[in-house]
Amino acid sequence: MRLPHRSPIWYLRPLHWWQRRTHGEVLELTALWSDRPQALLSFLTLFSRLRTRRSPVPADLRALVGLRVSQVIKCAFCVDLNASMLAAAGVSQPKAMALANWRHDAAFSEIERLVLEYAEAVSTTPCIVSDELFERMRGTFEDEAIVELTAVAAFQNMSARFNAALDAQAHGFCALPPPSPDVVEAAR
Repeated sequence: MRLPHRSPIWYLRPLHWWQRRTHGEVLELTALWSDRPQALLSFLTLFSRLRTRRSPVPADLRALVGLRVSQVIKCAFCVDLNASMLAAAGVSQPKAMALANWRHDAAFSEIERLVLEYAEAVSTTPCIVSDELFERMRGTFEDEAIVELTAVAAFQNMSARFNAALDAQAHGFCALPPPSPDVVEAAR
């Protein structure tokens, strides 16, 4: 982490305490965002809204998007956290390990491939979502689900870029090792 941990403002102390008790330390993401407490609270609120059970998109698809965006951006913390969310959503370890190679691995369904293609398109700089890709999304998903998938990908881009720029490290949430950078690049 490129910036030092500081003592949080009083109303963030319970969050820091809970993370130390749960994870053995304050997560680097939390420590970094704690310098902007209102932004941290907004970040956590949006994160929870995009992870709700009442989402129009199944948890496994949202988790696939989160992990794939994290791989594309090369954020160690985000790969670690999102891999644990993928496991919690019931995605098998072999499938999770194959995510960087989703285009060529038979474990991924057509819907998953479409969602992953869309997530990668949203993650390009500049963002390039072709009309053809968007029409395939519209042919598969309701508008509300497209908005949700776009929000998950965009949120994960913001989070991963923030964490990667400030060198937030993995915390060991997931037993799955992240794919090596050469595997991620080869899959593109």
